[in-house]
Amino acid sequence: MKTKSIIWWFITTAIAILIVVYSCAATYLWARQSHFIFRPERNVVNSPADYGIPYEDLYIAVSDVDGEGERIHAWLMPAEQSSGKYLLYLHGSALNIGANINHAQRFLDMGLSVLLVSYRGYGKSDGTFPEEAKLYADAEAAWNYLTVQKNVKPGSIFIYGHSLGGAVAINLAVDHPEAGGLIVESAFTSIVDMAKLTPVYRIFPLNLMVNQRFDSRKKVRHLQVPAIYIHGTQDSLVPYGMSRVLYKLTASAKQMELIQGGRHNNSALVGGKKYLQAVKRFFDFADRVNRCLSTPTRATFR
Repeated sequence: MKTKSIIWWFITTAIAILIVVYSCAATYLWARQSHFIFRPERNVVNSPADYGIPYEDLYIAVSDVDGEGERIHAWLMPAEQSSGKYLLYLHGSALNIGANINHAQRFLDMGLSVLLVSYRGYGKSDGTFPEEAKLYADAEAAWNYLTVQKNVKPGSIFIYGHSLGGAVAINLAVDHPEAGGLIVESAFTSIVDMAKLTPVYRIFPLNLMVNQRFDSRKKVRHLQVPAIYIHGTQDSLVPYGMSRVLYKLTASAKQMELIQGGRHNNSALVGGKKYLQAVKRFFDFADRVNRCLSTPTRATFR
């Protein structure tokens, strides 16, 4: 009898310890999850001047309640041979705008003027550590800068987002169906889906725990702007199948381009001419769709 009591004591103690450890781990993940998602860097190593690109150095006011009086840092780079189009460039979770100049130059060379912004908590922007809602407000501030202060027609603005920036771009495009188009590169479906890729996270109730959701899977169903999804087939961080899911669920006219051998951050480099041609075709596609939507004639584009 004494032996059974000891065994039972060990079992109940072990269960209690496991419950405590599990609860502590869950609490830690809930409280610190933003630090697993965002990887901001304050030091801006490069500027457009290092690439010989003329630019305006800007600080744009943010109007959300939590960020009253705060500003985001941005560079407005005018295209040398302008097509009249603008690109609102929303970068990914790591570093800041200084790491995105080289890619932004590809759009400049296509004739688009580029507004490249750092979210609050990144680079020279104000604010503390980033949060999902703040990124959305920052993108909205950048949109307002172009449409209100620069008086750019919304239909001339294309929204671009890479990785986490793709989720921010999708959210902005849903809020602004008057935009010219949406370019989403290396994007995920949601943070919950991303967490499920890591086996250890699956033991937690992710749908209840995740408070930085970036749920693009849900939002693309409400898109009205023409969209293109670009993804490298060798992306080991975000599976390209996630872009396929977003493409399938997107309600608006859409295209998709898979870059063979492309990884998370180098599809443009690996794809070369194929990448550039895909983007150029999309601009033509978006123009045709938008012209059609501005007339009584109804058509379906895919």
